Amino acid sequence: MEKESNIEMLFSKSMEYAETRVNLFKLKAVDKSSHVTTSIIWRLVVAILCMSALLFLNIGISFWLGEVLGKTYFGFFIIGGFYLIVGLIVYLLRDKLIKIPLGDFIVKKLLNKVYGH
Repeated sequence: MEKESNIEMLFSKSMEYAETRVNLFKLKAVDKSSHVTTSIIWRLVVAILCMSALLFLNIGISFWLGEVLGKTYFGFFIIGGFYLIVGLIVYLLRDKLIKIPLGDFIVKKLLNKVYGH
């Protein structure tokens, strides 16, 4: 009877341990995902603010160029053409400039939270 009691106790403790490990895994997953999410959101907020500033700067430059060239729309065409060229370059180099660095960033953030670096 004592042997059964020890086995039952061992089984009970094993089940508690397994449940605790599952809960710990869930908490770590939530922590990792929340850290990555907040980091990405923070970067998006900064990017939106920078893009807004860049937008108004470009509008000002477009009007200034248009005034210098005599026709307002010339300035907008020049700025539009400039961004068309930049967009084409970014598109052609998208793996090197965006996909790989972004993937590396996400993996690094996840691994840092897992291994505590």
